[in-house]
Amino acid sequence: MASAADQFATGLNLSKFGQATELKKRLWFTLGALIIFRMLSFVPLPGIDPTQLNLLAQRTQGGVLDFFNTFSGGALERMSVIALGVMPYITASIVVQLATSLSPALAAIKKEGESGRKKLNQYTRYGTVALTAIQGYFIAVGLEALGATQGLAPVVEPGMLFRVAAVISLIGGTMFLMWLGEQITSRGVGNGISLIIMAGIVAHLPTTLVQLFEGGRTGSMNPVTLFAILAAVAGLILFICFMERAQRRILIQYPKRQTQRGVQSERSHLPLKINTAGVIPPIFASSLLLMPLTISQFAGQQQAGQGWASDFIISLNQYLQHGSLVYMALYGAGIIFFSFFYTAVVFNPEETADNLKKYGGFIPGIRPGKNTEAYFDYVLTRITVIGAAYLTFICLVPEYLVSALSIPFYLGGTSLLIVVNVTMDTVTQIQSHLLAHQYGDLIKKAKLKGGRLR
Repeated sequence: MASAADQFATGLNLSKFGQATELKKRLWFTLGALIIFRMLSFVPLPGIDPTQLNLLAQRTQGGVLDFFNTFSGGALERMSVIALGVMPYITASIVVQLATSLSPALAAIKKEGESGRKKLNQYTRYGTVALTAIQGYFIAVGLEALGATQGLAPVVEPGMLFRVAAVISLIGGTMFLMWLGEQITSRGVGNGISLIIMAGIVAHLPTTLVQLFEGGRTGSMNPVTLFAILAAVAGLILFICFMERAQRRILIQYPKRQTQRGVQSERSHLPLKINTAGVIPPIFASSLLLMPLTISQFAGQQQAGQGWASDFIISLNQYLQHGSLVYMALYGAGIIFFSFFYTAVVFNPEETADNLKKYGGFIPGIRPGKNTEAYFDYVLTRITVIGAAYLTFICLVPEYLVSALSIPFYLGGTSLLIVVNVTMDTVTQIQSHLLAHQYGDLIKKAKLKGGRLR
């Protein structure tokens, strides 16, 4: 049976949306921030010739960088100041979270509360600057070498001055995006970093659809294949929506209490999502995999034909192409690892069991305390296996199909998963704001009625 809150939420009056002033401000702020993000993706690095760069991008299509380009909304192929997007920030946050789990000193900082969180965020920012500087340098050097091998000049004046300017610009762009994401989270609607990633993917979606239908029109793609792709995308969206709402509900019972209606026992349910980690595992796995791949691809262009080191880097890039066994194995292993890791970060069985014991709640048939903690851990491990398998399937099957069907553009399940998941989370937050506004109206009406009775 639905709770009173659920019944109230289903009866939300969307006509009240125009009266929710605070929600409208948050939505306009979010929209404005995303527009700024899209405008920045068209601001090129200093010293770049856009015409030559466009020709170079057309000649070097394909490979793992198409995946990165999709996440940045085309900013990478335009070599804009935000070409690296928020991926260095995500990679740095992964490193800090892993270090927190392994280092007792960092774990103690995490337990300090708000001050500890600020310290860890500062370490994450330092890591973001370092990673952006490393990736930016290799991109600048590799761009010079790539243009020379293709007979083009995307860099007007190659040299150390261009490299330093490119690194500084990329650091500034990534740090601005990180700040913008934090502002969206605090003053807008939804998770800022996730919305920025989704905005980049959605901005690249029309180009992908045009390429898809153009392939069907020109005959380069079989019409049966075209309809199969569209049907698969629709099926994946439905499957993602179903799995993201799937829950394992654990019955929680509280001691009997004396009320006006007699002795009654209270019951509630603790919902555990099948995919507790959400969209974080694919983002973490892809960002951790893309960082060395970006460096190796551009470094391989720089060192082509210069000995065993360059041959090794070139061979590594070939093995890690989309659809290759090595790439899919590493990507799948990363998704599975981060599914369990981030679930352990989000849900703490020991803390949940202690809170239940403190308020007198218990699971029927399970002793409070350690037994309840072990039960939570047992259930969470089982549903995380299902969640990790679901994420791996969604992210890897499209990768394999793109390679097997020789689709001449990137069409990934990871992008689809992020768009659907972030959209659902954002809509849920909007409904929460509307629900709070409607509750506020009811409270005001109750106060007015109470005043009249006096």
